[in-house]
Amino acid sequence: DSDRIFSASSSQITTSFNKGNVNTHLEDTMSASVAVYRNIYTEDRFRQSYGTEDKPRGGGQRFREKIAERCRCSRAACLHLLRERIPIFNWLPKYRLKKWMLGDTIAGLTVGILHIPQGMAFALLTSVAPIYGLYTSFFPVVLYMLFGTGRHVSTGTFAVVSLMTGSVVEQLVPTPLQLNSSSPEAADFEAQRIGVASAVALLSGIMMLCMFGLQLGFLSTYLSEPIVKAFTSAAAFHVTISQLQSMLGLRLPRHTGPFSLFKTLASVIENLPQTNMAELLTSLVCLAILVPVKEVNMRFRQYLRTPIPVEILTVIIATGVAYASSLDSNYDVQIVGHIPAGFPSPRMPALHKLPEIAGDTVAITFVGYAVSVSLAMIYADKHGYSIQPNQELLAHGISNTVSSLFTCFPSSATLATTNILESSGGFTQLSGLFTSLVVLIVLLLIGPLFYFLPKAVLACINVTSLRQMFLQFQDLPDLWRVSKIDFVSLSVLPLICINIPLLGKWFSDQPL
Repeated sequence: DSDRIFSASSSQITTSFNKGNVNTHLEDTMSASVAVYRNIYTEDRFRQSYGTEDKPRGGGQRFREKIAERCRCSRAACLHLLRERIPIFNWLPKYRLKKWMLGDTIAGLTVGILHIPQGMAFALLTSVAPIYGLYTSFFPVVLYMLFGTGRHVSTGTFAVVSLMTGSVVEQLVPTPLQLNSSSPEAADFEAQRIGVASAVALLSGIMMLCMFGLQLGFLSTYLSEPIVKAFTSAAAFHVTISQLQSMLGLRLPRHTGPFSLFKTLASVIENLPQTNMAELLTSLVCLAILVPVKEVNMRFRQYLRTPIPVEILTVIIATGVAYASSLDSNYDVQIVGHIPAGFPSPRMPALHKLPEIAGDTVAITFVGYAVSVSLAMIYADKHGYSIQPNQELLAHGISNTVSSLFTCFPSSATLATTNILESSGGFTQLSGLFTSLVVLIVLLLIGPLFYFLPKAVLACINVTSLRQMFLQFQDLPDLWRVSKIDFVSLSVLPLICINIPLLGKWFSDQPL
């Protein structure tokens, strides 16, 4: 081996700059001497010192090595994956007990109290017994607390999803004209209905899990706010019209399929002379209580630590009055009836109905996910954190899949309870623990006490819970100034979306 020495000789650099009448001459003499010592290698000696790259192997072998490398998991990678897929392991160790516990407790208890009347009311929209609404207000809350990334999202029964599911239930298991509520046929009829509703929840959860596997959470970025508002406003019209017969005490068959909204409205108008005056009076009194108190909660929410729980107070008072005056027997008022106490036993949904409900479930899945992610994004932006759309797919997919095994119908994030959860001072998903505890106490102990609750009261709760959806039309003047396209979306799309079952009908008519 030999060494070579390189030296750089001195050089003289002269630079001249001419600009206008100014001449600058700069002469700089730099001398530098650099010595580089480098070994001279032969090919054999280089291989002895540093080794050599193996000869290229077959493509199949390299592919197997890549797969094996991806499947190999270290302890750190395993913990990272666990925190990412089960977010409670990520945020719970960082929980600030003194700062957040009080807010989460108050918010969770408040939302839990609201879940009781809302769950029973939205069960009527789903055409199932009210007890199944309480089940749907319990299981999804617990599961979302474990897997969800939205700190201020409240899950459970949602009017739009319940209405669309109820349309499917009515199509496949229509109500008989003569049915004795105490007969064995009635129990079998209820079992068939909740079997179909649970099958919709199961298939919806499977669809969300498949979307999670395909990483389709990015689709949420294409959901514009005016389109979501237009759809929910149209759904508000549907829910209101569908509850008129319960508020008036009319015994009418439920219409399904295209233009069901107009069929229901025409049927209600035609049968107005048969209105039950006792149920009409009950509805008017409930509306006279619910609407002003909700307005007070909205206008003075910055001064109220927790909103006034007017829904549960109305339910308790109405149940007591109906029991004391025997409204069901003396005035033929429809009541909720028997609510079993205890925890539901696992039961398989009606799996043989899956091919018949596939088309409608596609629409229900996309609507539930759109509303859930939109709400999560709104409150995440407001409080300065971010959500993971793909993880939200996993959370709601697991919630619907597991809940369907316990006689629950499809669930999603809800507008009213999410707003109350945030305004009551909730900080994290731990508020869902206190919400589920309230519902669990009702399921185990208090549920049978609501036997005499009039259904008209639940219908009024349904209608008043949609107040915010109707108020969305107040944004039209601002949208006209900002964007004409968004203005058209919010003003015209409700007229197109107002026949919600038509969307599911179109999907169900397509070949699988």
